[in-house]
Amino acid sequence: MSTTKDLFLNTRMIILIVALVMALIAINPQFDTSGVAIRGIVKDSAAAFAAIEAPKDNTAPTALEVIKAIDNQPIETLADYHRIVSSIGPNESFTVQSDRGFYTLFSDPLLNTTVIGQENRTVSELIIEDINGTSVNRTVNITKPFNITTSTIIGVKDIGIKVSEVPSSNLIKGLDLAGGARVLLQPETPLSPEDLESLMGNLQVRLNVFGLTDVIVRSAEDLDGNQFVIVEIAGASEDEVRSLISKQGKFEAQISNQTVFRGGEDITYVCRTADCSGIDPNTGCVPSGDGYSCRFQFQISLTPESAARQASVTSQIPIQPDGQYLTEPLILFLDDEEVDSLQISTGLRGRAETDISISGSGAGASQELAIEETLKNMKRLQTILITGSLPVKLNVVQTKSLSASLGEEFLRNALWMGLVSVAIVALILFVRYRRFIVSLPVLACMLMEVFLTLGFAALFRWNMDLSSIAGLIVTVGTGVHDQLVITDELLEGGAAEISSNWKDKIKSAFGIVFTAYGAIMVAMIPLLFASAGLLKGFALTTMAGVSFGVFITRPAFAKFIEVMLKR
Repeated sequence: MSTTKDLFLNTRMIILIVALVMALIAINPQFDTSGVAIRGIVKDSAAAFAAIEAPKDNTAPTALEVIKAIDNQPIETLADYHRIVSSIGPNESFTVQSDRGFYTLFSDPLLNTTVIGQENRTVSELIIEDINGTSVNRTVNITKPFNITTSTIIGVKDIGIKVSEVPSSNLIKGLDLAGGARVLLQPETPLSPEDLESLMGNLQVRLNVFGLTDVIVRSAEDLDGNQFVIVEIAGASEDEVRSLISKQGKFEAQISNQTVFRGGEDITYVCRTADCSGIDPNTGCVPSGDGYSCRFQFQISLTPESAARQASVTSQIPIQPDGQYLTEPLILFLDDEEVDSLQISTGLRGRAETDISISGSGAGASQELAIEETLKNMKRLQTILITGSLPVKLNVVQTKSLSASLGEEFLRNALWMGLVSVAIVALILFVRYRRFIVSLPVLACMLMEVFLTLGFAALFRWNMDLSSIAGLIVTVGTGVHDQLVITDELLEGGAAEISSNWKDKIKSAFGIVFTAYGAIMVAMIPLLFASAGLLKGFALTTMAGVSFGVFITRPAFAKFIEVMLKR
């Protein structure tokens, strides 16, 4: 009894126990994983108007808000959530119950607008006339043709809640295990640390505004000092990511080859709600070739400075003979390619107007596909207008896309391989020593080193991917090796020598352990930067696991073996 008491009051054992408790707290395993976790909220959606908050970037996985029921229908899985949400009709009010409270949402209808004719309407417009060198404002009545449209409800707009399965712990699964897209980007020109930070911030905002969640944007360098940006997005397709970040996203509006405003700094507001954005009600969708073509429109607000530039340029442009429009249009360019051309009403000539309408188009094989493509184009343009252009062009070096089901298969295979490895190690240890008092502590220390490493990963929120799992395997291998070195040193000469010369034996064993530790740490440092940092997870996991083993578990193991063998 006194031997056991002395063992667990030993400083090495106390340090091990404290470290294990801290790792358990960091991992925070959850046993109730019913419901769906809120991963993000789309701006200007029904969920946003209901005041449901998106998680912050530093929110721990187990601290995410969890939806438990919708309209008193319990939600256990993702399938339950999607089934219930898909059953909600347009213009319906429904209640979302989470572990933090209740929210009332309203489902907005998805409309299909069709032009059925035209009619002339008389409207009043303000025009500016030059009378003897003096600008005079005058209101005139102008008859214009307007399209007569009809709208039909074809569905329900997305309620704007991005969800996932409820995390079972604070461990974050990387792209290889969770599924999603990874894009490796290289700036066209070298950037200063400040510009690189600005670039990553712009990318993060752009992806978040577009509605993508679980976004990780980080910088990396290779051994030659080349700069890279790695973007990982869980649950996104490769095409979605490339469309947003492979181009610089430079938006300009020109009149008479003069730029009057740009995306980002010249725009103070971009409407994304149904009342001022969507399919253009004046044009709708019309047959085009073998499919359909639709137009979108949304309102934006300009800064006073850009509105003044527009007024200065338009004041010099003549009016068309019909008196309705100026002779020069407003041309919209995205990445130096013309995307639309808009007629300028005479009422805007020389007028510093801050609120204007932006439009564009999309096409598809069917009317539904045309609407979907049009709204996607509108969303991308709105995103670029909000975030502005990237400070530098990015070249796509590598792309990778994995499905969530494939990631689950990887994880399942990794767990099976881990169990098989433990069983083989246990068998070899028993054959080698024929004593459970030696083989069982080796297995226990191996598992504790893995647990401590996982706790460290959970605390600092780095992704556990396949390379990290490989790092855990290296940790297990070095741990077993070091413990065998310690055991063999102590067993040499029998129990009598352990009692009289154990300090020298421990010193000799740890001399070998620390030499191997130093070699591993030196070998891992280049891997932090190799392959543009894609092996960083392997290097960090290996370095953390081996460090925990050398400084925590293996000293405690040496003390345990010493006490047990002396008995």
